[in-house]
Amino acid sequence: MTYEEFLKTKAITVEPCGFECDERNPKLFDWQNDVVRWALRKGKCAIFTGCGSGKTRMQLQWAQKVHEHTGKPVLILCPLAVAYQTKREGEACDIPVTVARNQSQCVNGINVTNYEMLGHFEPSKFAGIVLDESSILKQKMGKTSLNLREVFASTPYKLCCTATPAPNDFMELGTHAEFLGVMKQTEMLATFFVHDGGETQKWRLKGHAEKKFFEWVAGWACCFERPQDIGYVEDGYDLPPLRVQEVSVESRDTVLEDGQTMLFAPVGSTLLERRSARKNSLSDRVAKAAEIANGSDDQVLVWCDLNAESKALAQAIDGAVEVEGSMPLEEKEAGIISFLRGESKCLVSKASICGWGLNAQNCHKMIFVGLSDSFEAYFQAVRRCWRFGQEYPVDVYIVISDAEGNVKKNIERKQADAERMVKELVDQTKERLKSDLQSTKRDVDEYIALEEMVIPDWLKSEGA
Repeated sequence: MTYEEFLKTKAITVEPCGFECDERNPKLFDWQNDVVRWALRKGKCAIFTGCGSGKTRMQLQWAQKVHEHTGKPVLILCPLAVAYQTKREGEACDIPVTVARNQSQCVNGINVTNYEMLGHFEPSKFAGIVLDESSILKQKMGKTSLNLREVFASTPYKLCCTATPAPNDFMELGTHAEFLGVMKQTEMLATFFVHDGGETQKWRLKGHAEKKFFEWVAGWACCFERPQDIGYVEDGYDLPPLRVQEVSVESRDTVLEDGQTMLFAPVGSTLLERRSARKNSLSDRVAKAAEIANGSDDQVLVWCDLNAESKALAQAIDGAVEVEGSMPLEEKEAGIISFLRGESKCLVSKASICGWGLNAQNCHKMIFVGLSDSFEAYFQAVRRCWRFGQEYPVDVYIVISDAEGNVKKNIERKQADAERMVKELVDQTKERLKSDLQSTKRDVDEYIALEEMVIPDWLKSEGA
């Protein structure tokens, strides 16, 4: 064995375990069909693409071909109320989809259910599993993540679909790789990372391993924001303007212990102080949000952070439907679906309940009545409306107490950081992905000879 051959044996690669499939769905864009064929060839992989890029259609086409190849059923797990949305997308793509709540309702085809219903199914019965909004895997030791890795450990075909993760969120990439059976998260960390100083919670890429790490990610994950990122020219994949407005209500915490009144309310610097400011300004923030919602003829999504906010908002806003955690699953779904169908003017809920997976391009106005400290929750909530396919500018109102400080400025900073990090991930992986996708394309122009070929005399041999 030569030294070069020895080095090749040390290369970290992801071997495909899928199958070839040339069939293309005419209801999908060319680049979507190419991504599906790439994913079928990989067998176990992830599609990390921008919101509204058609992940549902791609996962349905993938599931259909896995079912046809194996002759066995496929299961799609998705967030609350997204099952019926998936079924509608299937109808638009001529792909049959069955919404099931337990194993007895499953068919030998594509079945979709909510994550909350997984305990009513037998995972061993399925040849393929699709995780819609697979960022649910993020918390490695979380109950849901542990359960998903365990019950689908032996499933032959796996597909994870979610928005593009931040490239420095290595734990999310690691939990995805572990679910897919590509590599355990601990192995990933040991191979490509070192502890950042004395903090065992923080990891950073080894300097010499950065290129190899992203090559490894590109071997099992398809990462891009828009089809243009990977060399496709597609109209309609441009986002409309996002107009974020901060609406501040005056804090009432301006009276000192000696009875004197402060000109301005003190801005909370700790998490406890900010939460106190939110509670103290609850009625004023609710009143301001109701004023905005009731003063518009458009549908409005209203996001809150506290149960008391949710109740008060539902009462103050005309035509509002509230979806809160203690409701039965069927009642939650009914409320969400009525809003998506345009039957309700306003949906009031928390980002933790309705902020993932929904396609709500029917709405282009939303109000945040208080924010959690999770930028991801805010980002996901905004992307329910601000996504490819949205025809109007999206207006986002952030209603806060002046004691909470400049929340909008902080959000914009985090937004800019997130965009830079996503661009880094796309830039690092797109060349490998473009190469892989190029190999999946097939020639669609068939050459048919219509004229007889004439061989010139000077090419003929003397004995011809």
